[in-house]
Amino acid sequence: MKRIHVAAAVIRGADGKILIARRAETQHQGGLWEFPGGKVEDGEDVQHALKRELAEELGIQVTQARPLIKVSHDYVDKHVLLDVWEVSAFTGEPHGAEGQPLVWVTSRELLQYDFPEANRPIVAAASLPSQYLITPGELDTPVLLRGLQKAIAGGIRLVQLRAPNGYDPQYRDLAVDAAGLCAGKAQLMLKGPLEWLGDFPSAGWHLTSAQLRKYASKGRPFPKERWLAASCHDAEEIALARQMDVDFITLSPVQPTQTHPEAQPLGWERVGELIVGFNQPVFLLGGVGPSDASRAHELGAQGVAGIRAFWTD
Repeated sequence: MKRIHVAAAVIRGADGKILIARRAETQHQGGLWEFPGGKVEDGEDVQHALKRELAEELGIQVTQARPLIKVSHDYVDKHVLLDVWEVSAFTGEPHGAEGQPLVWVTSRELLQYDFPEANRPIVAAASLPSQYLITPGELDTPVLLRGLQKAIAGGIRLVQLRAPNGYDPQYRDLAVDAAGLCAGKAQLMLKGPLEWLGDFPSAGWHLTSAQLRKYASKGRPFPKERWLAASCHDAEEIALARQMDVDFITLSPVQPTQTHPEAQPLGWERVGELIVGFNQPVFLLGGVGPSDASRAHELGAQGVAGIRAFWTD
């Protein structure tokens, strides 16, 4: 099977919007939308290929970029590796140098456009931030809600409402308050029995590894318009997450943690091995903080997740 290595870009403007382009009808997957980029030549550095392609296609010069996600996809006639970078700074005014229509869209608007199947994980990665806050479990409700409000005001856009003491009515009440604080500002991820799904339509759901093992064979429990995540700790659970068609996972523990001191850390090298081929965003968890984001990106992760390192109140 023919193998093609492609450098692609999630280009963000100063207002946070993302640039997408429509493929010519005569191209493979013609008429669909895509993230700009092109083929990496034999022996060519990926970042060099990205800059070259964007200069040719859009007339811009990339000045700041970082790895975002790698996606492997098999079509009937070819195998494609999409090496995706997030471009956060450039010079020049983007234009369709090859006549292709361009449009700037918000991350939410991406779902309104038809992309090739291989681009679906890129849409998820482009829509997610690089930090995932997990709330502490030992705080009184007023203190927790005040801290959550402060975190959102500080720029946190993805929050998991942790449920360390089981799934009880108190958690449900807290979830209602948290949903109100997050509305229009951050994506809230809840935990709990899947029977609760209908009670919190605006929230995503973060499955425990036990739930993943129990429900993976049944497939995704709700449509793609709603975020589904899972906690993974090894290759078997990552395979189950793929089977359940989750949108992203947390992978832990990377390093020793105070929360789970008995857990054997994976280490950075093993984390990098586990990420390869998963094709969905991965947040690294356990003994990591904001200062580890660059290392996580280099390994192919979406970013980092945590409790203490992200909780400022």
